[in-house]
Amino acid sequence: QLQLVESGGGLVQPGGSLRLSCAASGFSLDYYVIGWFRQAPGKEREGVSCFSSKDGTTYYPDSVKGRFTISRDNAKNTVWLQMNSLKPEDTAVYYCAAAQEYSVFTLCVFPTKGIYWGQGTQVTVSS
Repeated sequence: QLQLVESGGGLVQPGGSLRLSCAASGFSLDYYVIGWFRQAPGKEREGVSCFSSKDGTTYYPDSVKGRFTISRDNAKNTVWLQMNSLKPEDTAVYYCAAAQEYSVFTLCVFPTKGIYWGQGTQVTVSS
C-alpha cells in the first residue's frame, strides 16, 4: 500500500524553526516529484516547496523563498521540509505529496490528478 506520513508539526514562536518529515512506504521516491503544500482555514491550498528526484530541481514560491528548504534522505525514503524564520501567516496544515507526471513548477502551482497525498500535520506559529 502506497503511503505518505508526515510528522514534526507543532507550536512554535514567530522567528522559530521547525522541520517536517514525510516518510514514504510501499514505493520508492525515486523518479517522483515531491511537494509540500499547506492549507490554512478559509484559504486555498498552496504549494510551498517542490523537489524533483529525477533532476534535483526545486521550486519555492516567493512567500517562503529563503526561509524553507526541501530535501530528501534517500536511505530513509523520506523528504524533509526545514522551515526557518517562521511567521504567524505560516500557520496551516502541511501536507506532503508525490507524483510522477509533473515538473516541480506544475506540481507546486497546478496540482490536479495522479498525486499521492499524506494526511497532514498542523503547524502553528504564535507567541
